[in-house]
Amino acid sequence: MSREWSYDAVVVGAGPAGSAVAILLAEHGHSVLLLDKAAFPRPKLCGEYLSPEASRILDRLGALKTVDEAGAVPLRGMRITAPDGTVLEGDYPTEGRYRGYRDHALALRRPDFDSILVARAKALPVDVRERHRVEDLLIEEDRVVGVRVVPADGRAFEIRSPLVIGADGRQSVVARRLGLVGAHALRRLALVAYVEGVGGFDGRGEIYVDPPDYAILNPVAAGIVNLSLVVPLEHAAPYAGKLDAFFLARLKQLDHLRPRLLGMRPLGPVGALGPLAYRVARPRHGGVLLVGDAAGFYDPFTGEGVYTALRSAELAAEVARRALAGGDCSANALAAFWCGRREAFRDKERLTRLLQVVIRRRWLANLVAHRLARRPDLLTLLMGVIGDSVPPRVLLFPRLLFGRPGS
Repeated sequence: MSREWSYDAVVVGAGPAGSAVAILLAEHGHSVLLLDKAAFPRPKLCGEYLSPEASRILDRLGALKTVDEAGAVPLRGMRITAPDGTVLEGDYPTEGRYRGYRDHALALRRPDFDSILVARAKALPVDVRERHRVEDLLIEEDRVVGVRVVPADGRAFEIRSPLVIGADGRQSVVARRLGLVGAHALRRLALVAYVEGVGGFDGRGEIYVDPPDYAILNPVAAGIVNLSLVVPLEHAAPYAGKLDAFFLARLKQLDHLRPRLLGMRPLGPVGALGPLAYRVARPRHGGVLLVGDAAGFYDPFTGEGVYTALRSAELAAEVARRALAGGDCSANALAAFWCGRREAFRDKERLTRLLQVVIRRRWLANLVAHRLARRPDLLTLLMGVIGDSVPPRVLLFPRLLFGRPGS
């Protein structure tokens, strides 16, 4: 059946994943429509961490210089405090085969970061439309063939395309319309706030592990810190409507974090995100890809969110270009993306799950911290994995952590 397409690709969601895939496709001559229900800059709950390898992709997108000029804070590593007070000062690898694209990560507020990528897309022949909400997909037999859009004026219209890319986050209309989203056994909630009055950073972010909770401090601008607290969902549920009070009270229960927050002043209300983890199945339809959080999420401990969004956009753009060039966006033609995505993130996901086992058990978290304190080489490898420059399988985590030095 012949079709007249409006665009080569419609990208739903203009966050990091959506803007990145739109940029990459436009740079190769494809006509792209990029839609988002919000107007930028817009608030976004996030730990606001960009791993060292994320800079490689930002450079490829032509956005790294602008991110630096926007005041992104360089972080050379992380300072991790175990439940018993053991402190690990880990830095990203700065030499050898696992040295990253940069020797430091970056921290930048999401409204600024997202706006930079949207502006980069607008500088290319990308049709960017803010305040345009996608309310449904157009589906014919086994193919997604477009979207139904509602702009700010309420006058809905339809756009047809051989490829729809869902980059619309954890509440993805694309993934949910196709019935792909499922619950996950890990039930945790993230509480996030900007605060001031917390100084003394030494060029590292800070993580405080105190089961069943953990907290992350990320300096994102001069005098401004992103403070995230991750707790079991059932612990916070009774305090719906009083999360600010719950947040402050819970922070005081983290013994080694409490002294750092004595001069803390919140800069706004506490945001909540949960349940954090959810599963997304691979689409059975042709004409559709999912990137970033629209394809699922597990936990923010290793800070993989933005890098995963950018890397999945790279992978999607490569497959999409071949499919569009060959005039075949069937499920079989797009299968290479799902295989590539699984290969790219499988080992990191396994490590993240292993770390979740560790940080949920006080005795185990202390044991691992003691081992890492005696083996700075292992700590550097772990930081490289977190920073996305070390392949996770190199770490061989259980054997290296619990074996003899040199094993």
